[in-house]
Amino acid sequence: MIALLSTLSFLLTGLFLCVCVFLIRGWNAVKQPLVKSSGFSTRVTILIAARNEEEKIHLTIEDILAQDYPKHLTEIIIADDHSTDRTSQIISNYADRGVRLLQMNEDKPLNSYKKKAIAKAIDLSTGDLMVATDADCRMGNKWLSTIVGYFEMYNPVMISSPVSYFEEKSLFERMQSLEFYSLIATGGAFIGNGRASTCNGANLAYRKDIFYEVGGFKGIDDLASGDDELLLQKVAERYPGKIGFLKLYDAIVFTHAKPNLKEFLQQRRRWASKSVKYKDKKVVALVVGLWLFNVSVLLNFLAAFFSIHFLTVFAIQFVLMFLFELMLLYPVTSFFKRQKLISLLLISIPLYVIYFVYIGMIGNKGKYIWKDRMVR
Repeated sequence: MIALLSTLSFLLTGLFLCVCVFLIRGWNAVKQPLVKSSGFSTRVTILIAARNEEEKIHLTIEDILAQDYPKHLTEIIIADDHSTDRTSQIISNYADRGVRLLQMNEDKPLNSYKKKAIAKAIDLSTGDLMVATDADCRMGNKWLSTIVGYFEMYNPVMISSPVSYFEEKSLFERMQSLEFYSLIATGGAFIGNGRASTCNGANLAYRKDIFYEVGGFKGIDDLASGDDELLLQKVAERYPGKIGFLKLYDAIVFTHAKPNLKEFLQQRRRWASKSVKYKDKKVVALVVGLWLFNVSVLLNFLAAFFSIHFLTVFAIQFVLMFLFELMLLYPVTSFFKRQKLISLLLISIPLYVIYFVYIGMIGNKGKYIWKDRMVR
């Protein structure tokens, strides 16, 4: 029995190492591109779905209005998703500066209010390129011109751009940043390897005609989440090789980590819930394999209290995890100019194993809270 468990552990460790090599290779395959810096012609619509964002939405709007992209080619539509605070009033205050408020007023319960809001905003839009972000994000003034410069030079149908946490106030938030960079790197690496599968909706651009061509959110509108990854997978199925990852610092959007464990776990449950709709079942199988690998690490750690053999297996797994995560995350954190976060890797790995196993068990079960709503 011990030999069988050890063999399974090493097979799963081999899978983990193969995935790491795949990600390292994919991230390195995405080069920092040259982009146009002038002579733009693309009509752009910036899309935001907002709910109860009165605290920070004015900062996002100000950043968008400060963009150096031509104003006559820029449209801003913010859909207020039934906010119960001053969000809609704040948005309305910017009407004279070209910010358009779309007030949602659905008369029946939905499970995916955000997708409905985005779809309605796209219906009202006049732009050719939709650029989606979130109501609590910040960006530099070259954000939009960098995205459009890439779009006009390389003609992708969809662009996934990087997202970063910032202004962390605690060790917990800094650890989230390091883990979040691994998720962003995964999205970029898959695109670099020609198998677009994941992205972040806080910084996603796509052609309006392509959105309609793939049926918009039809078929994925029964989940509260998935306006980003599930849409990307629909586009990737029809246009393989036509999705780009914009690996430029000026294209980064900044947002905040979750302040406490409860909100963090709710967010990760929401993200995990999307996996039931993944079109590429090979990716689902891969995630299951990685979950089993983390289960084996946890079990070997627990068994190490009773047998030196399992302590050896656990030690080998942990050292390999550290080394390969280091090889992946050092260039990623270098790109984001956050190399100091690497010092948290030793304490982050054990906690990551526990949380990943936990989320894997509950991610697709029951309901969860999102934006003060109970959804599934």
